[in-house]
Amino acid sequence: MTEPILSIEDLYIRFDTYAGTVKAVNGMTFEMQPGEMFGLVGESGCGKSVTGLAVLRAVPSPGRIENGHIFFKGEDIMGKSEEEMQGLRGGRIAMIFQDPTASLNPVFTAGNQIARQIRQHSDLDKKAAKERALMMFHQVGLPDPERIYRAYPHELSGGMQQRVMIAMALASGAELLIADEPTTALDVTIQAQILSLLSDLRQGEGLSILLITHDLGVVAETCDRVAVAYAGRIVESGTVEEVLYQTKHPYTQGLMAALPDTVEQGDPLQVIKGMVPDGLTPISGCPFHPRCPEVMDICREQEPESRPMNHSDHLVACHLYEENK
Repeated sequence: MTEPILSIEDLYIRFDTYAGTVKAVNGMTFEMQPGEMFGLVGESGCGKSVTGLAVLRAVPSPGRIENGHIFFKGEDIMGKSEEEMQGLRGGRIAMIFQDPTASLNPVFTAGNQIARQIRQHSDLDKKAAKERALMMFHQVGLPDPERIYRAYPHELSGGMQQRVMIAMALASGAELLIADEPTTALDVTIQAQILSLLSDLRQGEGLSILLITHDLGVVAETCDRVAVAYAGRIVESGTVEEVLYQTKHPYTQGLMAALPDTVEQGDPLQVIKGMVPDGLTPISGCPFHPRCPEVMDICREQEPESRPMNHSDHLVACHLYEENK
């Protein structure tokens, strides 16, 4: 079997605050294969974005990786020095965010920013870096690359800014792109264009993409496999077909039932009762049990293990499926 491009094993992330220690990620485990688009989904506060940052060893203070392993192409990045990580960040591993405005420096032109990054991760001179930048702008579908090169971020639309960010991610030869809610701040038409661009880059360039999102509709249209996160751990994972259309975990079922497309006309929109855990208050047993319509006594006492369904790669962490172990 092909070696995973990214493998996260038993990852724990903590934030030390005045209110106490927030347990943001609690044993996150999943892996993705080279050349695939892998969806990491869940409600806000489930640990998706901070897991993406952990892959770059860029968890913001006061956060810290308490335990676990993160393997990139078989190498554990937890053992790498900060200098080695600087070579990976923006180079072989790149990340784009929900708000490109916050990621682009407003006092430098788009061309200046991408050219500086190219030179940081290569031996190209100034002229060659500009030529590569213009080529990347063209590749991501930006009109008039010369004009974009000279433009400041505020002179570009949100969709153009996001394309600039994608160009910057690819310009230094990224093999893995972490896309954290890359279309949430954009209107529907531009969302579709950016997602189509990511799909084209995945197929044409062999780029591996970790798509972090709350939108199951986006996952259904673009991803090969998906993992559903809740309270900092994975509760269900597998192919998109298995997880979204042969759904097993009550949490995933609740997310699916809340999609407008799945509700009959005239029926009320379904909601999952309760709130996502705050990470401060300890929860015994399964972290979803206070909100689960299928809760049993064992759910309140014992955390379920992740188990395969019918000898497949469809994994579910739920006591309802203990017979599958």
